[in-house]
Amino acid sequence: MHPKASGVGKESKGSSPDVPDTAEALLADLLSNTADLVSFYDRDFRLTHYATGLKDLYGGAVTPGAAIWQVYPGFLDSRCRGEFLRVFQGGSAARIELPRSTGDAPLSVFVFGTSNGVGIIESRERVGRSAVEEQERVTLLHQATHDVLTGLQNRRRFGERLQQALAATGGERPKAALLQIDLDDFKAVNDTLGHGAGDTLLQLAAGRIRDALQEGESAYRYAGDEFAVIQLGKEQPREAERLAGSLVDAFKQPFVINDIPVFVGSSIGIAFAPEHGTDGEQLMKAADIALYAAKTDGRGCARTFNRAMLLLLEQRENLRRSLRMALERGELYLEYQPFIRPPSSVIGFEALLRWRHPEIGVIPPGVFIPIAEADGLMDEIGRWVLEEACRQALTWPSSMTVAVNLSPAQFLSGSLTDTVAQIVDTVGIRADRLELEITEKILLEKTIDNIDTLNTLNVLGIRISLDDFGTYYSSLSYLKNFPFDTLKIDQYFIVDLESDLKSQTIVRSIINLAHGLGISVTAEGVETSAQARWLIKENCDCLQGNFLGRPIGIEAIGDFIKRVPTRVGRAMEQTNGAG
Repeated sequence: MHPKASGVGKESKGSSPDVPDTAEALLADLLSNTADLVSFYDRDFRLTHYATGLKDLYGGAVTPGAAIWQVYPGFLDSRCRGEFLRVFQGGSAARIELPRSTGDAPLSVFVFGTSNGVGIIESRERVGRSAVEEQERVTLLHQATHDVLTGLQNRRRFGERLQQALAATGGERPKAALLQIDLDDFKAVNDTLGHGAGDTLLQLAAGRIRDALQEGESAYRYAGDEFAVIQLGKEQPREAERLAGSLVDAFKQPFVINDIPVFVGSSIGIAFAPEHGTDGEQLMKAADIALYAAKTDGRGCARTFNRAMLLLLEQRENLRRSLRMALERGELYLEYQPFIRPPSSVIGFEALLRWRHPEIGVIPPGVFIPIAEADGLMDEIGRWVLEEACRQALTWPSSMTVAVNLSPAQFLSGSLTDTVAQIVDTVGIRADRLELEITEKILLEKTIDNIDTLNTLNVLGIRISLDDFGTYYSSLSYLKNFPFDTLKIDQYFIVDLESDLKSQTIVRSIINLAHGLGISVTAEGVETSAQARWLIKENCDCLQGNFLGRPIGIEAIGDFIKRVPTRVGRAMEQTNGAG
């Protein structure tokens, strides 16, 4: 079979004889027995389904994936091509007389539109109403089993074929593989380019999936931007992993929509029957868990289900349920990491969210914050963090600032400025003592709204810090368009600062650029005296890291402030002396 398409007749031959007739089986039966020569072509003008008689008549030209002009060369004629395109683009069905190179009389074909291209009926003996009736029968059966937008087999057909695949496994027979495919960042395309572009992307994505298929593999649009592939008669797990790798690679190239390159990757979960499930629901759950693991591992990859994934998912679900009650139960709390201005001045602290689970203990933020963001909890939790940090900062010397990280959910909620203004007013803290830290990722969407938000916060007197600078997109337009008070250089560039010349050049350039724009610079992740020495020499305004002070609870801040000139000052003196 051609690797880019699959004929209905060939696919149905592999079905279990015990499976009852379905719409797909009826379509296959019709194409095998109709006296009319019927064929279907997708939006790329490639042959997808055909009557047995057509293959008998034209032989090797009728191959799944063949171009329409390979089967009917007459469509290359400009007059016929124009009428064909009219039908293809949504016009009414038409009978077209195709010229033949042999000098014989023109070939009469009936062309009609389908959900994903066109159908052609070549009737050599019967014409007129019989062709129209045949069109109606074939079209209805085709639409019953195929997705209107992409032309792939639909969810109904997926369920039927999955049951057939499960019935074909067991004993000495090869196991079946199910691949669940989800498009990464599809929502962003819909939100930024519109639903029309989203529909086009789904069609293009379906085409790439179809192009990757080989014999024994069939693709389906399951729902939204979710697709599935059922694989039969293959050596597993090798062949499923091969196909998954091909699909991941196929989505690395950009999709071009309205002349705009769009990058959307694919994450894939793989499960096998009967190993991971003996019925459709079990197998789909296993593949879905594997898909979740692929998403968690960074997207744009494939993962095969294993029992450990199920255990991790159950643990995550337990955490999710507990997290919803954590704020109410007082399990969330804040720690603070100091900002040090050389040589030894504490100028403020960064508030860091922590969760002490009553049974598990302290849970790392990297574990529970993504859960909170996915469940829509960060807006509520973020408001609590902001208010709690401001209240606790009132117990510090009035010259010290408190920095609070904002999640994308808070920033894009539309009510951030009102929330901040209300908290500052209610708590009674000076606005210039509050610094809000945002990452570059937040600035990627709704740029005009972002500018308005940051400008409003600036007018209120709130300080704005751009966190993790240099690790995402680092567009200089951000520095021109947004009112930042501070740039925080990510620890990625600090960790090897003592020995890596490239890191030194990058950090030095960031410091000089920021100072030229009147922006202060903080280096985070300072872990050694050598790093501190280099940064001080390059006039970095502020340092943060475990070398200078680890995160501490609110109760320890007073003591830290009292003894930091001695402890940090001694370290700085050693640093300066070494320089």
